[in-house]
Amino acid sequence: MANLKDIRDRIVSVKNTRKITEAMRLVAAAKVRRAQEQVLRSRPFADRLARVLENIQSRMRFEIADAPLLKTHDLKNITLLAVTGDRGLCGGYNTNIIKRTEQRYAELKGQGYMVDLVLIGRKAITYFNNRASQYTIRATFTDLEQVPTSEDAESITSEVLAEFLSQSTDRIEVIYTKFINLVSCNPVVQTLLPLDPQGIAEADDEIFRLTTKDSRLTVEKGVGPGNEQPPLPSDIVFEQSPEQLLNALLPLYLQNQMLRALQEAAASELASRMTAMNNASDNAKALAKTLTLDYNKARQAAITQEILEVVGGSCA
Repeated sequence: MANLKDIRDRIVSVKNTRKITEAMRLVAAAKVRRAQEQVLRSRPFADRLARVLENIQSRMRFEIADAPLLKTHDLKNITLLAVTGDRGLCGGYNTNIIKRTEQRYAELKGQGYMVDLVLIGRKAITYFNNRASQYTIRATFTDLEQVPTSEDAESITSEVLAEFLSQSTDRIEVIYTKFINLVSCNPVVQTLLPLDPQGIAEADDEIFRLTTKDSRLTVEKGVGPGNEQPPLPSDIVFEQSPEQLLNALLPLYLQNQMLRALQEAAASELASRMTAMNNASDNAKALAKTLTLDYNKARQAAITQEILEVVGGSCA
């Protein structure tokens, strides 16, 4: 017969665990809201910058522009920029990025390219440092803000930009988790450098709105406007040459692309953590219910046994 005290102690432990996971779920939900608000606040600047680049593009051919960030090199060295988190307890978020990075690394190696890694987040750094004999690590970044800021993006952009301009690498690809919804996040690979001047304004850019429905958090996903800023007047005059403007604006555009990737990754991590903690809370609730049932059965069996012993003693 199960020990009643052991079952009772385990019920208390499971309930305490549920309180912790529920608190972590609520914290992650609040931070997801902050991540969304930050994305929306940064959108006007990105839209205005895209409008300026579109205006310049309409007056010249980017292919003939003498802009280092637009030049394609003979591919020999490729850098993979992997974005993971510093913390765990977020389901398969970190594992999926690490597996996607390993897959892309092996794929490029198989094609004969020299590949190295720039790692963001302690989880990726720990994993690949333990396999340093198999992978070449160029740089690492940790302790970024939970909701990434422009300063975080600037420090990373400066590192990869210096490597690209010095021709230490010919191509930089960022591997991050694209936010789809609270239960679905997709690891994607995006070319960061050289910049592609086409498609600066993404008309099918997806936005997400975190709302509350039936006392539960949910996401309403829709297609956001490619650019809410009005087009610049066609007769606007720039004092600088197009090449000077491109050399000044393209680094800003690159930093903005990096910031958006970090923000999407952060939103995906928080959503994964919220989902994982929600599942843990549900499992703890179900386990506590099962243990309570077992406790009642064991208690009833103990009471029955005591009654039988009393009756047996009186009959004797």
